[in-house]
Amino acid sequence: MNPVARTVANGLAGPRAVTVVDAVHRVVGIQSQDVRPARLAIRARTEGLVRSDVDRAVAGGAVVRTWAMRGTLHMVTASDAGWLVQLLGPRFAHAARGRRRSLGIDDALAEAAAEVITTDEPHNRAELVALLAENGITVDAKTQAPAHLISYAAMTGRIRRGPDRSDSEPTYVRFDPGAPVDEAAAVERLAERYLAGYGPATAEDFATWSGLPLGKARAGLGDRVAAPVADPGPTTRLLGHFDTYLLGYRSREGIVPPPFAKRVQSGGGFIMPVVLRDGVVVGTWRLEGDSVVTDPELDVAEEAADIARWNRG
Repeated sequence: MNPVARTVANGLAGPRAVTVVDAVHRVVGIQSQDVRPARLAIRARTEGLVRSDVDRAVAGGAVVRTWAMRGTLHMVTASDAGWLVQLLGPRFAHAARGRRRSLGIDDALAEAAAEVITTDEPHNRAELVALLAENGITVDAKTQAPAHLISYAAMTGRIRRGPDRSDSEPTYVRFDPGAPVDEAAAVERLAERYLAGYGPATAEDFATWSGLPLGKARAGLGDRVAAPVADPGPTTRLLGHFDTYLLGYRSREGIVPPPFAKRVQSGGGFIMPVVLRDGVVVGTWRLEGDSVVTDPELDVAEEAADIARWNRG
């Protein structure tokens, strides 16, 4: 495992993207439960952009937010959204069936609700719950039932995230994933893209990142190997919460030294912002107001200044 080569593949070192679309395409998808760390993930992989460029790419439809790898919400390019949802969505929708049933949602109810909440106009969660009630489907808004109905509709190719009304108020809108895809060909396509954006990596890494069964991951990856990369020289990056670089492999061995393991993943799968030097975590960081705070021995002045510049735009 070569962490420096991985950072080059991931767009964190060497030549970086100059558009939001290119940065997202390079890593297939940016984890996007929260738009704020998703923006930071794009900052670390681009040059010359500002925060509002991400928002414009989302609003204009160049990138789409929907449930993809591992059944979690990602920002993907518009050209990738359809085939990714068709390949991965139904698998994760089926995997969540038990949880839906525990919330009183059987298959027929999930399907009926998905048809109701598939609308041309964006609606937030409360509005979708009200829309369901108008159509005779009562959902307890205080439970996780609305979230599971929304994710089911997205994973089965009906809706996607729409424009946010604020950083904390998402909406959902109709989505057309396009013509059906051949599963084997789509797995191979995803494997090739994964290796280009995360290699060197193994089939186990690909399976963990994508959520595909290991057998399918092995078949898709075949005998592919990562292309060699040029040494980018010393590189320091500040990565935000849930950065895809830390979610891209079966193990973080070689990326997160043991002394930092509990600082990086503090519990419940929560991934902290990290200071990355030549592909290896050397500390964590946080924002206090507009200032980056990290361990005093770490020189992150250039990255801290870039985050300040990014946030002004």
